[in-house]
Amino acid sequence: VMGRVGPWVQLRGPGGGPEWDCPPESVRPAPLGEVLRARVREVNREGRLPYVQLRAPGGGAEWDCPPESVRPAPLGEVLRARVREVNREGRLP
Repeated sequence: VMGRVGPWVQLRGPGGGPEWDCPPESVRPAPLGEVLRARVREVNREGRLPYVQLRAPGGGAEWDCPPESVRPAPLGEVLRARVREVNREGRLP
């Protein structure tokens, strides 16, 4: 919980990100798995573990990976993700 504005409770996920407004009667604790993933990412960012955060082209879940395993995404995968993004935005017929 980040605060209150009028009748709304302002929330932010355990790992940060944008805030959103929620009716007070709908507020519930974050799922344990989400809290643990956020904590692991935080520890990794602090440099206690040698991992980097990755996300596949086109978005989706994040995961932590040892730096020596990081490789560029295949070009075809990057292009397909970009085409999907452009189509979602409605720029192509």
